[in-house]
Amino acid sequence: MVVTPRPQPYAGPALFSCGFRPFFLFGALFAALAVLAWLPAYFGEWTLPTAIAERDWHAHEMIYGYGSATIVGFLLTAIPNWTGRLPLNGRPLTALVALWLAGRLAMALSLFVGAIPAAALDLAFLAVVIGFVVRELGGGGQSHNRKIAVALAVFWLGDLVFQVEAIAFGAADYGIRIGLAALLLLVMLIGGRIVPSFTRNWLARVNPGPLPTPPDRWDVAAMVVAGLALAAWIVAPQTQPVGVALAAAGLTQAARLARWRGWRAWRDRLVLVLHVAYAFIPVGFFLTALSAFHLAPISAGEHAWAIGVIGGMTMAVMLRASLGHTGRPLAASRAVQAIYALIFVAAIARIGAALSSAWWFVGLHVAALAWAAAFAGFALLYWRVLVGPPKAR
Repeated sequence: MVVTPRPQPYAGPALFSCGFRPFFLFGALFAALAVLAWLPAYFGEWTLPTAIAERDWHAHEMIYGYGSATIVGFLLTAIPNWTGRLPLNGRPLTALVALWLAGRLAMALSLFVGAIPAAALDLAFLAVVIGFVVRELGGGGQSHNRKIAVALAVFWLGDLVFQVEAIAFGAADYGIRIGLAALLLLVMLIGGRIVPSFTRNWLARVNPGPLPTPPDRWDVAAMVVAGLALAAWIVAPQTQPVGVALAAAGLTQAARLARWRGWRAWRDRLVLVLHVAYAFIPVGFFLTALSAFHLAPISAGEHAWAIGVIGGMTMAVMLRASLGHTGRPLAASRAVQAIYALIFVAAIARIGAALSSAWWFVGLHVAALAWAAAFAGFALLYWRVLVGPPKAR
């Protein structure tokens, strides 16, 4: 008879007991510090020691630096729930976090490290994550989750394209658009599960009546339209046929959001913020559609997505997961609501700065400072939660 040894309970530091803890904490700190470092560099007040253009460094670190940290933190926490397998923790998780941090330092100091070694170190992180995700989701019964691995692979490909463009050509437009599109697809995939699910749970418990429409062919059609529009946008962002496709995607995503009946759950701020963040998806589609007709700058739509969707949705998920997975009540304190508000102030200010030259200088500063305050506020409020043990239920 073969005896299978029982896994020993994790007994190390709580910070490395589950993936959301270090990646949410360090990701939030990095999001605040990276923007505070970039703002004076953008205005020529100091020079970042990076081998790539400072604009590209900013875009890369927000998309592939901060974005990867929060996505990985979420997946490392969600995948064990999907598969029933043990979570990654302890030394393997510590090593993965160290690899992410090394990539951030290498990209920031690539003038000294070298552009190619920095790129290799940066790309290694997502490559390791994809290998882990494919292994964990490779078993039976996970076919509906494997599309997440595909989106991650597209995300890594975008990072590769970015590095090649930035090193060889001095500008990384395609790599930025691929990364942004991949994150949007991940938000639409994951958000399409959690937003109606959390809304349904709250409404069924507190406000009986019409519930979110269950996922059906409309959701599939909306995802297909959005995916095709984003693919066309990556290739030719400012052509009129692409503008029509982007507008169609905006309409279908707005209709998808309306089917989730978020207005009925406005009293639960943890639920409401998910709907508000998702609303920036159609806003971004409409703004990028306008840019295709040369009626708005392309940066307006890009920042609606980057700040409103990715910043808003990841912050909403980080706060909810940090409470739920540490045994704390799912309630949005005034401080948490202030963090939500700062994210959306940052999004509106940055969109306004793109649309109005008169608002440009003030808008950039308001957006950067509100963003930094939101993520620094999360780290300040939740570091004890993330480094400490869960509360007994």
